[in-house]
Amino acid sequence: MTQSSLPGDVARPDLAGRQVALIGLGLMGQPMARALRRAGAAVTVSTRSAAPLQAFAAEGFATAATPAQAAAQADAVILMLTDTPAVDSVTTALLTADLAGKLIIDMGTTAPQATRRLAAQVAAAGAAWVDAPVSGGQVGAEQATLTIMAGGDDAAFARALPLLQAMGRHITHVGGCGAGQVAKAANQVIVGLTIGAVAEAMALARSAGVDPARLREALMGGFAASRILDLHGLRMAEGRFQPGGRSVTQRKDLQQALDLAQDHALDLPVTRLIRDLYDRLIDAGGGDLDHSGLYTLYAGAPASGASGTSGTSGPD
Repeated sequence: MTQSSLPGDVARPDLAGRQVALIGLGLMGQPMARALRRAGAAVTVSTRSAAPLQAFAAEGFATAATPAQAAAQADAVILMLTDTPAVDSVTTALLTADLAGKLIIDMGTTAPQATRRLAAQVAAAGAAWVDAPVSGGQVGAEQATLTIMAGGDDAAFARALPLLQAMGRHITHVGGCGAGQVAKAANQVIVGLTIGAVAEAMALARSAGVDPARLREALMGGFAASRILDLHGLRMAEGRFQPGGRSVTQRKDLQQALDLAQDHALDLPVTRLIRDLYDRLIDAGGGDLDHSGLYTLYAGAPASGASGTSGTSGPD
């Protein structure tokens, strides 16, 4: 296992000379593309939606109409896509081009089973694969402080590391192809269950006449303190649910974790319960809320400013 952490005062890698294609300009992909360019890489972007592509062209980015065109001159292709079917579709499109010698890095949250299949197809085409899903949400992407968990062989990870260091601060090589996605599934189980715990604690306090904002302040000094209580607890207390990571995406990630558990004859009853709560939220029209919007299921929860724009994003 290789681990890389960059303190705040350490310079980012110099990516001058690296030709990178980034496919997917959602909430996460946009700031990640900018971070790569700040580090010196020549970045070509591609996405299905015309508006972000035009906006990036106006910023001076090279743009491409298709993933294969974006990858043509690149030595590394980064995928930041919505879900497993999107990664499958884009990878299939890339396989129509000459991938010999290229590095494909999937930074979305993709099913581990599909990841291993796609990695084998890419290897057969003469390219290397690294699955490198992220945690840290839109804020982490904008600040280039993402936590990145990577799967792939040692040589592929070594090639990917400077690119990953341009976007993240805590980078761990977990194991072979698919290991990064297994780690992300575990991450999303913890995130989803903790959001559920914080939502219930906030709802309990509110129902008993205690200000949730004061509750959060009190709990941040004890064993209940967490990044989720800090950031998402504040969202809940203030009723701000514009998405950094959409509830529909969190639900998708929990289902992927449950599918993986089923493959290994493992029952995850609490994960299943939280998945079902997200189903209730989505059925009530809250799929595009931030995943902290689970709090809105509870009576009396504020929801001012709850509407937000959808986009390609992985939850924290």
